[in-house]
Amino acid sequence: MAAEMDAVPENILQPFFASANSSSIDKLLENYIALARTSDGRSDLASADMLTATLQLCQSLSCPAYGGTLLLALKLIRNLCAGEPRNQNSFIEQNGVDIVSDIISSNELVKDSNYGIIRMGLQVLANVSLAGEEHQIVIWNRIYSLEFVEIAKVRRKETCDPLCMIIYACIEENHKLLDQLCSDHALPLLVEIVHTALAVGFGEDWLRLILTKTCIEESYFTPLFSKLLHENGDSSFSQMQTCTQAQSFLLSILSEMINEQIEHITLSKVFTIDVFKILETTLGVLNCASRPKSGLPTSSPDINVLGYSLCIFRDICAFEGNVDIIGSLLSLGLIQLLLDFLNDLEPPAIIRKTLKNAENQDSATYLGKLCPYKGFRSDIVAIIGNCAYRRKLVQDEIRDKNGILLMLQQCVTDDENPFLREWGIWGVRNLLEGNLENQKVVSELEVQGSVDLPELTTLGLRVDVDQQTRRAKLVNTTS
Repeated sequence: MAAEMDAVPENILQPFFASANSSSIDKLLENYIALARTSDGRSDLASADMLTATLQLCQSLSCPAYGGTLLLALKLIRNLCAGEPRNQNSFIEQNGVDIVSDIISSNELVKDSNYGIIRMGLQVLANVSLAGEEHQIVIWNRIYSLEFVEIAKVRRKETCDPLCMIIYACIEENHKLLDQLCSDHALPLLVEIVHTALAVGFGEDWLRLILTKTCIEESYFTPLFSKLLHENGDSSFSQMQTCTQAQSFLLSILSEMINEQIEHITLSKVFTIDVFKILETTLGVLNCASRPKSGLPTSSPDINVLGYSLCIFRDICAFEGNVDIIGSLLSLGLIQLLLDFLNDLEPPAIIRKTLKNAENQDSATYLGKLCPYKGFRSDIVAIIGNCAYRRKLVQDEIRDKNGILLMLQQCVTDDENPFLREWGIWGVRNLLEGNLENQKVVSELEVQGSVDLPELTTLGLRVDVDQQTRRAKLVNTTS
């Protein structure tokens, strides 16, 4: 047997050498790892009880002295537990959860961020977690301990992804475990996972699935959002900000999931009400000093939180299956809030030009607030239009609040708001459909004036208003 393994008891090494001709334990482990890649190989090794022997080997190996061998041993266990029930059951029976958890949560590994061994250990637990509820509960009882919070603090996607896989496997069908995850005791684990994903990203969808389950479908959005209020270890974070990068990151993920999976998600009414409350608190973001340079995400967490909240409502209100949810939002005053947003904004560029070129119009007159990001106006108009679709109460409310003319003003192109014209036309169409009162309001509107556009001037044309009909007409200026 290999001299370098003298510290490991011979009876633990014996099973590895009994059926193989090699003087290197590492070489033997590599051979077994290759064998365990196939279902037949895993079955043969299960019959030889190789998992028990490998777990005992792991207990005998110290790190970093035997770090390479330990990594190979964990890799073998991972392969053995990939869909092989006998090995998965044996892992639980032989106290594998505690053995592997003790290894990957040891101070030496976590402090040195030895993510290779931590990652492999987590992959072992992930494979075992797929065996069923009994296995998941045993694993969860260990994850629920605070030591896994330290693992979550390892800022590597290679460790974050398998940790999220384990958690999702445990909570997907078990509401009790989901409640425990979002309790005061375990919520720091999820908070640290979000911070890690914010810092290094994530390669798989497990975190998105966890957040969809806990925040969108259940009622735990606000507890997590509130825990993310303080930046992780960043005492220099601007006091001018009311939201954090982590909160913005959370909402961006939730917005993406609703946009992509709205038909497959069961929305919690608590979640939508909580997002509405956030929207109400972000009114101060509209005090922007300069024109937007980009769409979402921007460099401001406050603006991002506002924008992602609007995106969430835009997509929720576009899906006909959310009738009750939309009704709750409308009863909270969503339309009034959106009309207030829109009223506070300066008009679109083409309308601003009309006002500035009008006779006796002071070009320095305050015209309204600036959009905080490109697409902000379009998002507001989209939500209003979606809410007005075949909802006479919404159509009437917008008319009663003098919102029809405001919506008509959005039916123009605008460089700061892609697809504003399309969303504006969609909104006006929905306001008028089946509503004679609204149709009458529009029919009684008169053109008050025109604006000279460079595009028309170069063609030798201008827009005039017929004084009798009050309708616009094109006049050829070259004749």
